[in-house]
Amino acid sequence: MIIDTENTFEKFELNRQLLNAIADAGYTEPTPIQNKTIPLTLLGHDVLGIAQTGTGKTAAYLLPVLMKIKYAQGKLPRCLIFAPTRELVIQIDKAVGELAKYTDIRHVALYGGLGPKTQIETIQAGVDIIVSTPGRFMDLYLRGEIGVKDLKVMILDEADKMMDMGFMPQIRSILEVIPRKRQNLLFSATFPEKVERLSYEFLEFPTRVEVSPQATTAETIKQRMFPVPNMQTKINVLEYLFSTAEVQKTIIFTRSKDIADAVYNSLNGRIIPKNQIRVIHANKGQNTRINSMDAFREDVVKVLVATDVAARGIDIEHVTHVINFDVPLIYEDYVHRIGRTGRANNVGEAITFLTPAEEYHIKKIEKIIRMEIPREHIPIEVEIATTPFDENQAMLIEIDNQRKKEDPTFKGAFHEKKNPRPPVKKKSSSAKKSSGLPANVTAKSFSSPRPKNYGFAKNNKSSKRK
Repeated sequence: MIIDTENTFEKFELNRQLLNAIADAGYTEPTPIQNKTIPLTLLGHDVLGIAQTGTGKTAAYLLPVLMKIKYAQGKLPRCLIFAPTRELVIQIDKAVGELAKYTDIRHVALYGGLGPKTQIETIQAGVDIIVSTPGRFMDLYLRGEIGVKDLKVMILDEADKMMDMGFMPQIRSILEVIPRKRQNLLFSATFPEKVERLSYEFLEFPTRVEVSPQATTAETIKQRMFPVPNMQTKINVLEYLFSTAEVQKTIIFTRSKDIADAVYNSLNGRIIPKNQIRVIHANKGQNTRINSMDAFREDVVKVLVATDVAARGIDIEHVTHVINFDVPLIYEDYVHRIGRTGRANNVGEAITFLTPAEEYHIKKIEKIIRMEIPREHIPIEVEIATTPFDENQAMLIEIDNQRKKEDPTFKGAFHEKKNPRPPVKKKSSSAKKSSGLPANVTAKSFSSPRPKNYGFAKNNKSSKRK
């Protein structure tokens, strides 16, 4: 018996139009998720795909769907693909265009942030595949602009993120209005309990495809961490990494919009040339975000500062580094963040900064990914800033809350007074009068709270490590 060891896309018996598009895209061998998913989808099975980001799962579901649709037909969509963010919707729609370029298959991307007029006109002209966020789809469906009676395939991509973003009510509404007889595909990089519950509701006798243990990180990504005392020291380490040319094409992830802006302002024009760094988050307009992503993709921009809005599904080649300026509070997002590098078998590096208050979260992440992330000392050249009072207090309170979460009997360090002060005698009303204050008012009443401080103050006291 002759064993065929050839591992090419030819073995899937795809039509010539798709094979030509695959060749144009530079794909030579199917990835593990594609090897397992494409045959199952072509046979009509419901599929539950669990694969780390960057493994080629978009093509894993698009190729068999395009093979089934083959050509333009009628005016109503035959395939719906749902994704949690507009950026991912745009990315998937672009992939549809690349793989279907030798066919007449019609497709459209539906997402919020801009008027629906153009999207409605495209739908009315006839469409075979709709790629959409759940919200925009339901909006246009309720207006009567989308017909679903010809639907044959429904796909949920990044299902875990959809759950995190609260899309479950909209997904349930969609399931109520589309035909019950259809093929379903669900893809996720992680498989927490909430996604498992959704799979029971969404899929019928699915075949589970798991090319690697859930929530694992790609072997092509080198990971390391810098424990730091405060936010300003994070900035100092970041500036050092860029000043030594250690990092190149880089995405920096932050926990909030304010911190993203602060990091951008610290680097822009000082460490990174102004035309080579951009920041994207929810306060940025849709066109600004798209243009920033395109500039980064085309190497016009070398550094992108972003909140987790950009962490999922954005397939940008040759990202050399991902820097977690903050440890993500949704632990599965660590996998998605660092998955922006080390894609398509390229080597990448993920660097994480963590303060004492973030130790709790990184331990949870290490448990999920089943590995300990190597830690490194802060380089001797980096100034270690003094932690501002407010930031230190906020971290202590956060650590207290973390300990209470793990141990309900823990009362908190702020309640443990080993050396209690002797009781203070109350001042008499005559004493208050002598202080110049009304009898019912104390000096404490006039104290104002300290201003909030992210630790980015330029005049922070700092000390060099010896």
